[in-house]
Amino acid sequence: MEAYSVFKDLAIIIIFAKLVGILARKCKAPQVVGEIVAGLLIGPSVLGLVQQTDFLMEMAEIGVVLLMFSAGLETNLKELLKTGPIALLIACAGVFVPLVCGTFLYMGFYGTAPWGSEKFYMAVFIGVIMTATSVSITVESLKEMGKLKEKVGTTILSAAIIDDVIGIIVLTFVVGFKSPESNPGKVVISTILFFVMALILGFILYKVFKFLDSRYPHTRRIPIISLALCFFFAYAAEKFFGIADITGAYVAGIILCSIKDSYYIEEKMEVSSYMIFGPIFFASIGLKTNIDNMDFSILLFSIAFVIVALLGKVIGCGIMGKLCRFNTMDSLKIGVGMMTRGEVALIVAQKGLSVGLLTPIYFTSVILLIIVSSISTPIILKLLYSKDQKKIPAKN
Repeated sequence: MEAYSVFKDLAIIIIFAKLVGILARKCKAPQVVGEIVAGLLIGPSVLGLVQQTDFLMEMAEIGVVLLMFSAGLETNLKELLKTGPIALLIACAGVFVPLVCGTFLYMGFYGTAPWGSEKFYMAVFIGVIMTATSVSITVESLKEMGKLKEKVGTTILSAAIIDDVIGIIVLTFVVGFKSPESNPGKVVISTILFFVMALILGFILYKVFKFLDSRYPHTRRIPIISLALCFFFAYAAEKFFGIADITGAYVAGIILCSIKDSYYIEEKMEVSSYMIFGPIFFASIGLKTNIDNMDFSILLFSIAFVIVALLGKVIGCGIMGKLCRFNTMDSLKIGVGMMTRGEVALIVAQKGLSVGLLTPIYFTSVILLIIVSSISTPIILKLLYSKDQKKIPAKN
């Protein structure tokens, strides 16, 4: 392939991703859904305008690292620490129940597998995909109804943040255990060492960046050095600890989320991510999605995957909410608010594909989950809150 043909591929990806993304937003679906569909349309399964190449795969990997770095930057660390044990318990239940349900769902369709086998890890990984929560749509819905700052809204937001942290840790363990040269003890020690290193080095780097931020506020050198930190942590995580590069990028974002110019760093990261790396990553999901081999069994699995993933969050988070002394209606709101999936689910699925824990055909299930949860969550939340309003007695 000619070296310059990559420019044609990039032009097609960016134009299609933007146009179909706008169309998705008009249909009240997340823009990322449109970008994924765009990749599906221009890929081998439909129009065949763009083929997956090593260059595009590497660009997509940069895209996913930047996305996770941005997710870390957007984390409200003070709010995270303030919410305390309730949000942590809800998040743990919101990870554990879908993880177990997803594992058993895969085994129910494809048979049980012995502990430590390839098939066993594939089953667990289906559960890992289900653990991810994307709370952005829920937040927007709660904002619209003026309910975001209430106790339920704050709990959902905090639990979703903790949920993602736990999900990334679970992903790290599963990927580590799958590696042939690893053993359980080594994986556990490597993971602990990484987070100890991140804590110590992160504190030092936070102080350094805080000093730089006070000395050179709102200057472009801060985002540039921050980007270098993101890439270094992504590299170090994989190279020295055998941890997923996205975990390193996410930790780098958390280190910087509390400095004054964190929003400025995020603003600068957003430009490159929004214009090129983000669309390439999401379109690459569509490019990898293989619908040629789609049959009735995969379609049936996809439907079951969506139902189990949604109910897993509602049941896990809802029951824990009830145990934490929320009333039944508020517990249900928490469960529904936690059931949306988005970028993190795609990032996890992408990582599974790269390490051989997932095949492209299952991206269809993940995309279907994102679409269904993104559309259904705001509708169900509005219905639940409207029932509350009906219970308020009218004033004479």
